[in-house]
Amino acid sequence: MGLDIADDAAIYQVSDDMAIVITLDFFTPIVDDPFAYGAIAAANSLSDLYAMGARPLLALNVAALPKKLPIEVGAAIIRGGAMKAREAGVPIAGGHTIQDEEPKYGLVAVGVVHPDRIVRKQGARPGDILLLSKPLGAGVVTTGLMRDTATPEEIAAVTEGMLRLNRAASELALAHNVHAMTDVTGFGLLGHGWEMAEQSGVGLEIDFDALPWYPGAQRLGEDWTYPGGAFDNKLFYGPHVDFPADMEEWAQMLCFGPETSGGLLMAFAPEDAARALDAAKKQGVPLWRIGRVVNGERIRVV
Repeated sequence: MGLDIADDAAIYQVSDDMAIVITLDFFTPIVDDPFAYGAIAAANSLSDLYAMGARPLLALNVAALPKKLPIEVGAAIIRGGAMKAREAGVPIAGGHTIQDEEPKYGLVAVGVVHPDRIVRKQGARPGDILLLSKPLGAGVVTTGLMRDTATPEEIAAVTEGMLRLNRAASELALAHNVHAMTDVTGFGLLGHGWEMAEQSGVGLEIDFDALPWYPGAQRLGEDWTYPGGAFDNKLFYGPHVDFPADMEEWAQMLCFGPETSGGLLMAFAPEDAARALDAAKKQGVPLWRIGRVVNGERIRVV
């Protein structure tokens, strides 16, 4: 598919009816529980496949573990990743580890998709409805964990969300004629939204009051508990975004917050969006309407 468009995974067509989808992602610990950390990292890696409409097939571990790390901690990280991969129906078929001063873990994830069923970031059309499959604010809450300002309940809620696979949301999107899709991770809602807008040749209108937030995200945001990535995102993507003149700066910054194992951002025709929301409600799949696709070349938060 080339490197001119920064899609969520690499795709290589091997026949008229099959393409291989490959992605790689890993990061340092964001929660204290090593098992949960491994599982979150695996869910995050698999999300790139779901964002492109692919079915995960197998995965490889990628790990860097400190020499002084107790062996049971490293084992818990690997076991967490294997558990989450098993939930997705994916075997861990091997991998590679090195020694490093700081733990890092993730997966090389491989999937398959029919070439005619590939979903990309480009394809959103004016009039489309934007849906999101997970709450926002994971980066803010996990930063609160590191600074001891997040409550146990807030940490539990964000951990549960990051652990959830995007499989059901991806299946709903494919069943209801999604036009464009991407997963919201390190560049935040506005960064990944801008990628979708730019590559589709459209603008986006985001309804701030409709955005779902993890418990504690807005409280911590108002206290300026932001990871460094939020400021990088604002610096890079801020020139493409318009905010209301009376919107407080902390709330603007919240929209730039990086996510880990975030939700799928999807663009549907209005009638398909309505059907997807109805199906999600019946199936118990979280899904929120957060805005729409408009003519133009910018993101407007309203």
